[in-house]
Amino acid sequence: MPAFTLNGEAVEAPDGTTLLHALRGALGLSGPRFGCGEEQCGACMVLLDGKPSCACTLPVEAAAGRRVTTVEGLGSADAPHPLQTAFLDEQAGQCGFCLSGILVSAAALLAADPSPDAAAIRAALEPHLCRCGSHNRIIRAVQRAADTMRSAA
Repeated sequence: MPAFTLNGEAVEAPDGTTLLHALRGALGLSGPRFGCGEEQCGACMVLLDGKPSCACTLPVEAAAGRRVTTVEGLGSADAPHPLQTAFLDEQAGQCGFCLSGILVSAAALLAADPSPDAAAIRAALEPHLCRCGSHNRIIRAVQRAADTMRSAA
């Protein structure tokens, strides 16, 4: 059974499956979602050692010894990540199916670039499909979170 760190906790997952199936099954998380199963929609996106990665095709064995962060690991109800707060403030989601993947990709962007412009945000979120058409609100929310995070630093 591959062992890895999931949202700051040591876990083990069953062999022979994808990381997404392990996260949603044995590990009981619902944030990463199954969308296309072909790395084309971003609904399954997680951070693997801080880098956005599609969990739908990644063998769980590839996570062994690594850090995996899902949307559940970004913040909590009592202490939400600035991105989570900004997305609520900007009403940046409608159905929400894509948002967990978008949030983790945006978190990786802000960790690498605390002052992204709209073009950098669009580039970072390019792998994500949002059928609701919330794109402008999503970009504003990431910019708002960046401003909040810079102010707090």
